[in-house]
Amino acid sequence: MPRRIEIELTSSRPDGTWTWRAAGAREPKGVLDGTILPAGAKAGDVIKVEAEADIDGMTIIGVVQARVKVAKIETIALIAQDKPFEPVTQQLAKKNRGERGDRGDRGDRRDRGDRRDRGERGERGERRDRAPRGEGRPADGERRDRGPRRPRFEAPPELPQRPKAKRLRAGNTHRKSVLSEIPENQRPIAELALQGMQTVRQRLKEANAALAAEGKPTMPEQSVLQMAENLLPRLRVADWLDRAEAAKRDLAHLDLRDLRSIVAAANDAVIERSDACRELVTEMKAGLTARTEEEYQNWLSDIDANLGVGRIVRALKLAGQPPKAGAIFPVELGRRLADAATSNLTADALTDRWVAVLEAAAFTPIRSHVGITSKPESVPAELTKTIERLATLLPQIAAAFGIEAGTAHAPKPLRPTRPAKKLPPRPPAPPTASATTTPTDGSVSSESAPTEQTAPVEPVIVDEPRTDVAASADESD
Repeated sequence: MPRRIEIELTSSRPDGTWTWRAAGAREPKGVLDGTILPAGAKAGDVIKVEAEADIDGMTIIGVVQARVKVAKIETIALIAQDKPFEPVTQQLAKKNRGERGDRGDRGDRRDRGDRRDRGERGERGERRDRAPRGEGRPADGERRDRGPRRPRFEAPPELPQRPKAKRLRAGNTHRKSVLSEIPENQRPIAELALQGMQTVRQRLKEANAALAAEGKPTMPEQSVLQMAENLLPRLRVADWLDRAEAAKRDLAHLDLRDLRSIVAAANDAVIERSDACRELVTEMKAGLTARTEEEYQNWLSDIDANLGVGRIVRALKLAGQPPKAGAIFPVELGRRLADAATSNLTADALTDRWVAVLEAAAFTPIRSHVGITSKPESVPAELTKTIERLATLLPQIAAAFGIEAGTAHAPKPLRPTRPAKKLPPRPPAPPTASATTTPTDGSVSSESAPTEQTAPVEPVIVDEPRTDVAASADESD
């Protein structure tokens, strides 16, 4: 993916190319095609470009045009009128509702006995010309039967979440110590050696090509490569010590992926022979064993806890995220989990529930034991599409719906979708007194507050399991 950087043009070559370096750097960084530069470019100009990073280094693909500032001045034109100015007065209405105005004495109202003429009523006061309640109303405006209500799903109670594992943040104490002991002219080569010998060869080839183009003597490749190989063992030991000491400080809360990478890097023969690393290697291996066993027990307890409160989908997702490869799933817990998943696949369950349970159960070790309790009368297209996608993992479910499993490759878990942000409701408008605006000509105008509307937010189901077992507790059932 290209990114924008600022570079400084250092020199022009006869073949039409230019050498450049990062703005403020000391040495040239690379070569770019002169045809992409604007007219009048010269050495020393600082321009912004788009560059792509690959294995060969930085490649300049284009020049970013600088923005031109345009002074925008907005003016309001005043239009003169020939009409004379008419002032407007405003008077608030009185709030006293006790004053009824000139409605007169209400004692002369007619006898209310004639209200029986509006329609004959039954013994309980109901009008006989109305249809009884519960039978619905016809199309002329009376009530209609709304049909059966949609079943309501109440979410199970939430469980306390485990703290998220920390990622490794290594220091650079040992690496700085080693670099300070190296002569200053060898430090750039030592820093490149940490990135690998292939990086050293590539940068050396580019630097010699640039020197040859300028007519300067090139560096001996064999001597530079030999120098990098001699410095590399000390640098690898220093880099591993920085990472291992940082992991030791957060060993109880460190992410297992980072801890495994440190133990795997300790298998290097250079690190194994180092006396400074020997003790740390033993501690890292023992810490990895203890943390793996702890995460395994937490994994089983989280599944059991979610299964106990009725969060079946979350328990299924956790079952598909073992803390280590080849983790043994208990038989009794697997039977309970399979029975709970089967009991959720009923004819009266919602389509969203069917899809969520099947997507979560398809990637668990107990997927072959999951069945259906009762089949819905009409299968929606969304459910049919899900069963066809998971047919190779759930052949028994596909056979119950008359779908062939086939020989296609096993599908992968769905990628999580970003949930829509739910905006907070607007604060209620403060109550305002009713006001009338009375111009001098006697007309009256009134204003009313606009009606507030809130856009509906659609729920989003996250279906992809994550690698981190401790962080999966924040997924909804």
